[in-house]
Amino acid sequence: MKRLLIPFLLLSAVPVQADMRHSITTSAKVQLDQAYSSVSRIGTTYSVTGNNITPSTTVSGTTTSGAIGGLTADSLTAGVPAIVDTDFAVTTAGSAYSMTESLTVGDAVQSATTVTGGVVPALPSLGVTVTGSGGVSGGTITSLSSGVHTCAGTMGAGSSCTAQTIVESVVD
Repeated sequence: MKRLLIPFLLLSAVPVQADMRHSITTSAKVQLDQAYSSVSRIGTTYSVTGNNITPSTTVSGTTTSGAIGGLTADSLTAGVPAIVDTDFAVTTAGSAYSMTESLTVGDAVQSATTVTGGVVPALPSLGVTVTGSGGVSGGTITSLSSGVHTCAGTMGAGSSCTAQTIVESVVD
């Protein structure tokens, strides 16, 4: 019986091996979006259509029958061309007529948009304008003695703070 117990005692005295890994990872960041402005100017367009009408233009006191006015690049103001008016008269009195005139005055060239202190103080007023406010600086990260981070301060539109702590324990 003694012979049978000795191998069991030796087997129970063998040390057990295990791998253990423990890690703590902490991180924090404050993010500020920039202010931005993006614009697209609308161009100047002019069109005329009609039936049973006679157009004419008067430029510098001279009237030209059969001429259609429109845009002239001879005179530009802030990138917008001057407009020459078209006068219309019914060609055959008493007959039906139709006339459509369309004018879109384009955007003038404006000064550049500036960003001051994360803010666009003067917005452009053009055909298509997309403007975003930037983040407001003032967020702070505080590290506690326990390794945990906290966010504090003024966090306005366009600003954010992210803090995280990851604790990992693995036993194989």
